[in-house]
Amino acid sequence: MSREARTTRVLLRLSRTLSDRWSPTATSHIPLTARGVADSFTCMTGLSSVESSTLLAATEPVQAPFADALVELAARRPDVVVLSADLSNYTDLRPFATAYPDRFIQVGMAEANMMGIAGGLARAGFLPIAVTYGVFATRRAYDQVAMALATGDVHAIVVAFLPGITTPFRATHQATDDLALMRAIPGMTVIDPADATEVASSLHAAAAHHGPIYLRGLRGLVERRFPPGEFHIGKARTVRTGADALVIGTGLGTSWALDAADAASQRGIESTVIHAPTLKPFDDELILSAVEGFPVVHVIENHSTVGGLADAVSSALARAGTSTRVVAHGVPDVWAPAGSLDHVRSGLGLDTDSLALAITREAGAS
Repeated sequence: MSREARTTRVLLRLSRTLSDRWSPTATSHIPLTARGVADSFTCMTGLSSVESSTLLAATEPVQAPFADALVELAARRPDVVVLSADLSNYTDLRPFATAYPDRFIQVGMAEANMMGIAGGLARAGFLPIAVTYGVFATRRAYDQVAMALATGDVHAIVVAFLPGITTPFRATHQATDDLALMRAIPGMTVIDPADATEVASSLHAAAAHHGPIYLRGLRGLVERRFPPGEFHIGKARTVRTGADALVIGTGLGTSWALDAADAASQRGIESTVIHAPTLKPFDDELILSAVEGFPVVHVIENHSTVGGLADAVSSALARAGTSTRVVAHGVPDVWAPAGSLDHVRSGLGLDTDSLALAITREAGAS
């Protein structure tokens, strides 16, 4: 059977499922409004509305947290449909495809088509989750994401793996501009999880949210830094306190910031670290409150210093008329080199020692 025929068969099954679920005689109904989904999520998880800002005593590795969270979400949400562009083996989708083969669509190497299909499914009442690499979701399918997912009343999630410099390849696979591209789309929510806990909790939060959502993914063995807790879209939080320096991170940049803060502490500099996993909408209020008393703020991100977290922080400070200076740590206005993550971080000054030295020098100068 051809790929087109298999896709058609899956879509027909989904259509019949939706019709059965919404028929007047249906005994089960999943509320699809933002409030209804949020209420269902709260009831089913029992998570507290108070988010913990503490860190685990020690980090721990977790195998494929996205895969487990996706299967868990699908068990509660029969409207969830997952689409892949020939990368299911490399984006932790195998468990979902095995558990829910009738809700898994493999479109092949056709990211633009995948976003169009996702838009159609969303308009038919499903919750499509389109999964691929960040470069393919943004550069290759940017127009389709904007037109199919971000116009009209659409709730869809794009999960993008290999964020930033986490690939050994160069520009073809480095999603170092994806956050900037997605922030520019009207109504698009943009999330960059930091660890295994947030990979899972942000997916659940995205499903309970409404509108188009771009969510960076972390695959395989992922470090856990934060204890279980509810993810609040649009909210940043303080994960470390110190009086000498202020550091703001997002995604893996927050892990790098925490390690650098610990290293700077060995040199007598204590840092406050803010974790801002949502790039849009951005938590201006917490950032503006945090910078009070700090002449310099360090921004650390696994992304270009153009259009990402550094720009979000700078814009917030500029709108408020503050005098705090922003020092951006990320990929400068160049294509990053190829190689292991440690090698690339070192070459860009994003390794722990380089970041700690930068923080210490600025604190001493101020």
